[in-house]
Amino acid sequence: MSIASDARFWDRTSRKYARGAISDQAGYERTLARTRALLKPGDSVLELGCGTGTTALRLAGDVRAYLATDISTEMIAIANEKQAGGPLPTLVFRTATAEALAAEAARFDAVLGFNYLHLVRDLPGTLRRIHAVLAADGVFVSKTPCVGDMNPVFWLALPVMRAIGLAPYAGVFRATELDRHLREAGFEILATENHATKGNDRRPFIVARKR
Repeated sequence: MSIASDARFWDRTSRKYARGAISDQAGYERTLARTRALLKPGDSVLELGCGTGTTALRLAGDVRAYLATDISTEMIAIANEKQAGGPLPTLVFRTATAEALAAEAARFDAVLGFNYLHLVRDLPGTLRRIHAVLAADGVFVSKTPCVGDMNPVFWLALPVMRAIGLAPYAGVFRATELDRHLREAGFEILATENHATKGNDRRPFIVARKR
């Protein structure tokens, strides 16, 4: 298994993913509002793991520049289809990874990663690269499942589901471990919040500043 196989999984499931409903719409709206309050009109923003662009299309009009990226070319194709109905001059969709972007000269005032960090194969390395692409005092905003805090039946089943093509790679870590990795990558954690409005959600919303 590799990043390439992860990309193929999301390419295969992109249309089904695009048709899916947000399970907690009120919680999602809370996350959007909180994130929007952190962004300034002059900001340059990077979103990693943007999927089909739903969040990017909601936030890009509030900032100077917004680059939304995903490893799946099919996800990006759907995002571009959505934008074609009402293009935003500040928004660009692109197939890219944090690793590729870290090698470029661009720097961002904010990096966003929603339902993203549990899908990367090298969490410490990815966080270091996010730190590298942020401008001084830039913020990283994330909200991702901490699989290690979920029912063990779920995360023990992940290898089987991956083997039969029903799930992508997913890292198993607890919220406390994510905090530690963020600090070790050079971040100061400013806020940790729970935006869920129903269910037992293990996806902390975290605001971290580059030290």
